[in-house]
Amino acid sequence: MLERLKGGRFLVIGRVGMDLTPMPEGTRTREAHRMMVSMGGSSANIAAGLVRLGCGASLVTCVSDDAVGWYCEGQLDAFGIDRRHVRRVRGEERTSLALVEARVAEHQSVIYRNNAADFRMDVADVEAVDYARFDALITAGTVFAAEPSRSAAFRAFDLARAGGLPVIFDIDYRPYSWPSPDVAADVLSRAGDMADVIVGNDEEFGFMAGGIDKGFAHARALAQKADIVIYKMGPRGAVTFADGGESRSGIYPVKALKPTGAGDSFMAGLIAGLSEGRPLAQAVARGSACASIVVARPGCAIAMPDRAALDAFLATHPGQTQG
Repeated sequence: MLERLKGGRFLVIGRVGMDLTPMPEGTRTREAHRMMVSMGGSSANIAAGLVRLGCGASLVTCVSDDAVGWYCEGQLDAFGIDRRHVRRVRGEERTSLALVEARVAEHQSVIYRNNAADFRMDVADVEAVDYARFDALITAGTVFAAEPSRSAAFRAFDLARAGGLPVIFDIDYRPYSWPSPDVAADVLSRAGDMADVIVGNDEEFGFMAGGIDKGFAHARALAQKADIVIYKMGPRGAVTFADGGESRSGIYPVKALKPTGAGDSFMAGLIAGLSEGRPLAQAVARGSACASIVVARPGCAIAMPDRAALDAFLATHPGQTQG
């Protein structure tokens, strides 16, 4: 599976959105007089991180046929993310909009996803993709939260597996997107059973298992089927399950500006590292470094490091710490 990733061409399925961040850094939304505008959305963030680290990424999603959707299309172009499979939809659906504060204390992230345009992605959208052009499929759990996006994502998993592409799945559970916790637990578990690489935090694995105290055992059980399972624990680092073993890794401490974007940047750094043929432990470390870099900068996609910035960070932060 890891050999296939070395091609470095990734099909990423899921949302792109517009982020608004009160400026200057540290400003509360309710006190804001100006905003920084940037691209957001978990899948688009991952794609941006991959491209900045030298990989190729193509996004599959839907955006509203309006100024916000057009902005997102322009940002995908600016980052060098292929958007031939980004479809405009006309109607009452809207591209996601997020107000994200660049502060940690009493942080507020307000996300507008009522009638989200990306949930209009359908089976025809994923069947139009030439999977032979790619080396892996990556997605985050939000795509499974509503129809027709849910069925489309499962169809994409089937097509990827039929084409020999590894399936990489970030659980990324966002309660506000789902009709109920029971539906989410069932659907995300089905997706996990089909994935080759699964990444999630302790709360997400615990949610899938029916209790946070059961999450670690659930991650270990998933590793019996998947090639790699990564169980993230925030400041306490992560546990990687692979090849029948378990390994613990730490984080790179930084002064965080905000709590958002860490998961997307971790995924980009991890997968980019594997695509370069690096050992798994080193790829996990690079993912952790990317996460630390992004939480120390405003924005998400625009905060993603390129190779030079990542290497410079690692040169000045030689050791990881475990909580």
